[in-house]
Amino acid sequence: MKKLLIIPMLFMCSMVIGQSKKIIGNPIQIEHLEVAQNDFPKEMTWNEAKKACYALGSRWRLPTKDELNLLYTNRKKIGGFTYDFYWSSTESSIYYFCNQHFSDGIQNAGFEDNKYQVRAVRGPRF
Repeated sequence: MKKLLIIPMLFMCSMVIGQSKKIIGNPIQIEHLEVAQNDFPKEMTWNEAKKACYALGSRWRLPTKDELNLLYTNRKKIGGFTYDFYWSSTESSIYYFCNQHFSDGIQNAGFEDNKYQVRAVRGPRF
């Protein structure tokens, strides 16, 4: 019975690792940040985005609103962004978090259940 449980677990782990490599790709260094090469394949709520970035491992996370603006400023150098809203980790008020529209650079507050694009970043070790 234990052997039967190991096979599905190995399959799930390989799927997560495979997605991690696909998302992270070849990270791009922008100032103090490493930026994942790709967005996640689907839009997510804020909580889903936070969990998905954390699941990439090794300090990957959602960018702060200032870091997200840095990504917007360097979007051509980084590449692969859509002209949609992207989540940040910065809380605006209860149930609302900062986001940025990548067509015009305007930052807003979005309700945590809205679904937006996600690009993970990794900062320096402290």
